[in-house]
Amino acid sequence: MDLKTASALRRLRLVSAPEAISFLLLLVCSVLKRTTDFNAVPVMGMVHGVLFILYLIFWLDAWMRAKWSAGTGIWFLVLSVLPTGGFFAERRLKREAEDAVIASRARQEGVVNA
Repeated sequence: MDLKTASALRRLRLVSAPEAISFLLLLVCSVLKRTTDFNAVPVMGMVHGVLFILYLIFWLDAWMRAKWSAGTGIWFLVLSVLPTGGFFAERRLKREAEDAVIASRARQEGVVNA
């Protein structure tokens, strides 16, 4: 994995958890708006919207650089629209990055898969 691909995956990973948190907070704010006089939906809506757009930009960049299959790319897109999907995306991206580091070190040491 080259440096640009690793950076793209890292950016996607870093924005996935905050995007999921903002989605959950937006849901809470929506409930509070309807049950109390508290209305933070406009602010949380904007925060979540910005994070969601960043997620989409970083998702597209990661998909193109990592050369994911259509299924993998669409899976990360589906995770972005689920309330807790960003947490699952972050965990899977972390595992993928760790696997890439292990593979890179094995190539540097001359270890070949049997």
